[in-house]
Amino acid sequence: MKFIELEVKTAFIVHGFDENNQEVIENVSDEAFVKKLISIDRIQSISEEYVLVTSSHTRVMYWEYNCSMDELTEKLKAAGLLIV
Repeated sequence: MKFIELEVKTAFIVHGFDENNQEVIENVSDEAFVKKLISIDRIQSISEEYVLVTSSHTRVMYWEYNCSMDELTEKLKAAGLLIV
């Protein structure tokens, strides 16, 4: 299993969908970034602002990360984890 080290904080969690097929979203107010080792298999996508990761119980979480997207891209390339 491969991991990447990032400083992240949770922005919001999607818990699934309600009876009207609307996302059930929990906004989170994490103040500080936390250093984590994240399994590459959990990463669904990366945007300029968020890393979208899978969580338990079919939830997904949007994490803010504490670097630029270019820095994150270079980190993934250096580890041989980026396919372009």
